Amino acid sequence: MSGPDERQILLSDTALAVFRLNGQFLTLAEELARPAGLTAAWWQVLGAVLPDPLPVSGIAREMGLTRQSVQRVADLLVARGFATYRDNPAHRRAKLVAATDAGVAAIRAIGPQHRAAARRLVEELGERRAAEVRAALADLVAAMDRLGEGR
Repeated sequence: MSGPDERQILLSDTALAVFRLNGQFLTLAEELARPAGLTAAWWQVLGAVLPDPLPVSGIAREMGLTRQSVQRVADLLVARGFATYRDNPAHRRAKLVAATDAGVAAIRAIGPQHRAAARRLVEELGERRAAEVRAALADLVAAMDRLGEGR
């Protein structure tokens, strides 16, 4: 049996880097969210519904999470007054999750520390490289989405 080929190594190395990066981003998100009374997961779900209320399934799709995990977070956000459930005109049983004034205020409270972290990261990478990384990650997400359509 032969060893892995270059494409397998490329995929494995990329996956390992993304896993590590995910952990680093989650650690940073927890640090940024904590002073506002949120967790990284709460911030993620609230951020998804700031522009417009969404059903739990829509949040899960947008964020690449399971519906069940989003439901647990949404229930916690509602219980703590950061979000509310609204009637969904498109689906009677699937309520919409919407941020409350307290939820919007908590997200805004994260802003200054988020801005400072973003500035430090972009200074570390440089503007051009940061934009290239963002574009490469968007391309990777799109490619993985296309591959997932065949499953």
